[in-house]
Amino acid sequence: MPRFLIEVSHDSNHDGCVRALQALLSIGSQYVTRADWGCRHGVHKGWLIVEVDSRNLAECILPPSLRIDSRVVELNKFSQEEIQDMVRKLSDEQPS
Repeated sequence: MPRFLIEVSHDSNHDGCVRALQALLSIGSQYVTRADWGCRHGVHKGWLIVEVDSRNLAECILPPSLRIDSRVVELNKFSQEEIQDMVRKLSDEQPS
């Protein structure tokens, strides 16, 4: 099943943090407890990795108030073979 990183930005003050946490709580406490936050270090964003069938479903997890400042990225892994192929293609493109 596809995995998506949901990044939620919010206002860089105490109220912004509280509103973002409350909005996530409104859709289920499991989202708050699974999310990682950068607020204590000045990065007012939260990150959540979810497994759902589509990007649209990942976007719909968030309440509308958080969607406008969010970003959803489908995650992937590279196999050793894919990496070697990419390196080979890059060296083929390099001028001699």
